[in-house]
Amino acid sequence: MLAPLTTLSRPTGQRAMTEAASGQTILIIEDDATVAQLIRLYLVRDGFEVLTATDGVDGLRLAQGRRPDLVLLDLNLPKMDGIEVCRRLKADQNFSHIPIVMVTARVDENDRLTGLDMGADDYIAKPFSPRELTARVRAVLRRMERSPAMATAGIPSQQTLTSANLTIDMDAQSCSVNGKLLSLTPTEYRILVGFLRSPGRVLTRDQIIESVFGYDFEGLDRTVDTHISNLRKKVESAGGENRIKTIYGTGYRFDT
Repeated sequence: MLAPLTTLSRPTGQRAMTEAASGQTILIIEDDATVAQLIRLYLVRDGFEVLTATDGVDGLRLAQGRRPDLVLLDLNLPKMDGIEVCRRLKADQNFSHIPIVMVTARVDENDRLTGLDMGADDYIAKPFSPRELTARVRAVLRRMERSPAMATAGIPSQQTLTSANLTIDMDAQSCSVNGKLLSLTPTEYRILVGFLRSPGRVLTRDQIIESVFGYDFEGLDRTVDTHISNLRKKVESAGGENRIKTIYGTGYRFDT
């Protein structure tokens, strides 16, 4: 449950930036000042630099201007809702690499799936544990930093992965179909790398969660399904063949 909030002071303005010695920057877009302050305090304690915005328009502008390492995004926002903020950031190649974690009181599964459909990387529902939230933030940042692979141990690093008309350039961290560059989210890219490195092998959802997301939480199975569904659509829309096959009751397999 969310920790008691009565002792927390309210921010004095729409934005607040805290100073960290050498931390990564997190942007909180949240219209509830008390919740934003609570998250901010925990992140600052963990060494992050924190920016805050109280509406979607201000949050989008701040994300584009400051290019944070990660965005914590509420969905119920004034001026511009969180889904639209997410859509605009992910549609722009200059900002699509920024991971987005949705933090919202909306409990409707369609809202969560819509956000993931727009390219959000994770979802945490209110009320939440601030410690869990900071742990999830660190997990997302770790998987953004590490080698983009879902490979098993012992598989050597390769600069290029290919399968039929699908090519992944590991150095550029890009993917193309028939030479046409795909606009993939970091999570989609890591999932696809894992599949190409394990052709013909059935990967369970637990294996994908552990290797790509780096942690487990209730409901992540559907998150994986959504990312893979989006990945299929992007590959097919570029003229590629859907080689990611669903193995019902188990997981997924990439067919060569």
